[in-house]
Amino acid sequence: MKVILSADHAGMTIRNEVKSLLDEMGIEYEDTGCSCETSVDYPDYALPAAERVANGEFDRGILICGTGIGMSISANKVKGIRCALVHDVYSAKLTRMHNNSNMIAMGERVIGPGLAREIAKTWLETEFEGGRHERRIEKITLYENKHE
Repeated sequence: MKVILSADHAGMTIRNEVKSLLDEMGIEYEDTGCSCETSVDYPDYALPAAERVANGEFDRGILICGTGIGMSISANKVKGIRCALVHDVYSAKLTRMHNNSNMIAMGERVIGPGLAREIAKTWLETEFEGGRHERRIEKITLYENKHE
């Protein structure tokens, strides 16, 4: 599995925690920023990361900003992305099992580093269930393709 990791200025602490987790899990990843504490615009980080997941360069992506909201909204504008905003382990697990999410967004101002690690680990280790959920994902894909 290859993961792209990106954060704006408000997500740097949790991003570093997630990087440590990915290292521990032996998961290949690329950190695409940001590397400053000066205010930056989250779409400048979310959109390129989402495009790289959508084009198959990465299997999954993890985005972090102050709340996770801006990152998730931005990422979901990219065709083929199913980015879930998650702030608890249960949602992280279910978004993989039922929604086959290929990206998650977390908010550093909402959760702490320990919970962020737990969320990311659960999300990375959980597989898509398929079955009835596959039909629902196909409906989203059909809609995306119809409205290109």
